[in-house]
Amino acid sequence: MKIVIILILSIFLPVIALAQQNQYTTTKKEAIKYFAEANKNLDDHLYDEAIASLQKAINEDSKFVEAHAQLADVFRLRHLYKQAIDEYLRVISINPDFNRSVYLKIGEAEITEAKYPQAQQHLEKYLTYPDITPANKLYAQKLIADAKFSIQAMQHPVAFKPVNIGPEINTANDEYLPVATADEALLIFTRKVNNNEDFYKSANIDGKWQTASYLSDQINTAQYNEGAQSISQDGKYLFFTGCNRPDGLGRCDIYIAQKKGEDWGKPVDLSPPVNTSGWESQPSISADGRTLYFVSNRAGGYGGYDIWKSTLNSKGWGPAENLGPNINTAYNEQSPFIHADDSTLYFSSNGWPGLGNKDLFVSRLGKDGKWQKPENLGYPINSNGDENGLTLTANGNIAFFASDNLNGYGGYDIYTFELPVNVRPRVVTYVKGNVHDAKSNHPLEAAIEIIDLQSNQPVYQDYSSDDEGSFLATITSGKNYGLNISKSGYMFYSENFSLVGYKTRNPFNISVSLSPIDVGNKVILKNIFFDTNKFDLELESKAELVKLIEFLTVNPTVHIEISGHTDDVGPDQINQTLSENRAKSVYQYLIGNGISATRLVYKGYGKMQPIAPNDTDENRAKNRRTEFKIISK
Repeated sequence: MKIVIILILSIFLPVIALAQQNQYTTTKKEAIKYFAEANKNLDDHLYDEAIASLQKAINEDSKFVEAHAQLADVFRLRHLYKQAIDEYLRVISINPDFNRSVYLKIGEAEITEAKYPQAQQHLEKYLTYPDITPANKLYAQKLIADAKFSIQAMQHPVAFKPVNIGPEINTANDEYLPVATADEALLIFTRKVNNNEDFYKSANIDGKWQTASYLSDQINTAQYNEGAQSISQDGKYLFFTGCNRPDGLGRCDIYIAQKKGEDWGKPVDLSPPVNTSGWESQPSISADGRTLYFVSNRAGGYGGYDIWKSTLNSKGWGPAENLGPNINTAYNEQSPFIHADDSTLYFSSNGWPGLGNKDLFVSRLGKDGKWQKPENLGYPINSNGDENGLTLTANGNIAFFASDNLNGYGGYDIYTFELPVNVRPRVVTYVKGNVHDAKSNHPLEAAIEIIDLQSNQPVYQDYSSDDEGSFLATITSGKNYGLNISKSGYMFYSENFSLVGYKTRNPFNISVSLSPIDVGNKVILKNIFFDTNKFDLELESKAELVKLIEFLTVNPTVHIEISGHTDDVGPDQINQTLSENRAKSVYQYLIGNGISATRLVYKGYGKMQPIAPNDTDENRAKNRRTEFKIISK
């Protein structure tokens, strides 16, 4: 939903007061008569008539400074900034000290028209006057910062080559606010038809977006606007803004809908503490689905619209937390987009130094857990126009945005462009898979958990879909991850993804067969780690060991053999002893954490049971493993 906030500081100069006192810089009666007519028109909000009367007054006396000043104010009110600038300049040429606010107003208008050097000059002149109100002084200083930044930015442009996404999505209507799933298989966007906003979707087949279709009657309505949406990385959950709905708490609320097969379930209002009696909008959900960023004008902010967040806990969504002064200003921050790396935030603001109106910014999460001061995305990505609604693909290379001034198919169209390297997020890829029964091949709804092995904290927890057994989760470079898939009555599945030093963006596609808990069935524990030629468990093994303990606790009659295996490098006896000691280390850990020794045996097999030829480093790594096998149940 496109939100436009216009800051107007004292639109009309004190010339109305002068008119009431009949103190003018002209003595010509016809000029004064037309000026009085203009003031009456302004009282009645008849702006076109007021402009005509003021122009007649100026025709009677070209040096009638009050008429020029009033005309400039009306032009500015009507967003006719070029004409306003011309009139303010005439005021200054007639009487440079007629009214100091002329310099603030012309400076604001000149920034809107990208006349940055002139704006800086006029605003600095404004600050030379005494007794300026603190609010106006702060605003003038903010505009000067905009002018200085803009002059530098235009001298150092960044690469920007926008590409229209095509007629399959863009039409003569307005299309905007696109969001894509992590695998870029689905795009959801807002389309406005007959002044009603609804969601549409497009599938990506063989790298080409297909003709967009209506998202769902469960979500879209004929009487309310739906927009400003965020989709989870796997495409299962849609967060969106609904305004003036009968089940809402305020003017605009945030809703969530869950995908049900090929359609969507009924949207649910998120309720307090996310929604209030105020205005909540523009949600963006983190990759792990546990932190929701959104915009609100609730009390406790820094001014105007601020960006807030709420974190999901065992009781639901937690208290809203303002992102703080490194993100929010006394002006307006909107359109947050948290990238799939969960540490790079894009948003729009008219408070931080920019090229005028709202610009796009990026902020990164510091090691201290706080957001760093934002960086302007640069010119010409940002302009003197209004830029907002930026979203990115999960891989971080390509950005989506909407524009109505790039000669598209009509109204606002959706475009893509390659994001400059310096403002890209961290490298992200994804794990996409499906889970099925090893015997029947039927899809399974199984628990999916991805864990940061260094911190032993989950970064993704969800279930595979019950109809397809599918799941998708993003993972960020620089860390090692463990994947566990489990379901009651089945052996669990273990996988490891090492992204330390990872620079490509190739996804991990896996197909997982879960076997029933039967005697003889095995599981390779891919997240049990030892140093080379040692048998002490590394700390990164804890998450996998906890999963094994949970499995044995849930299945109290199961007895297992823990086995250690090596490759064929080195003397056989050393390998045999090493494999046995490694198995014993796991055995002892389980006993130390409450599992009865009567349910466990351990054994080392050395190089005797390879699962791959010992002919490459990769295959030898597969053979160096720890397993468990069901020996009775």
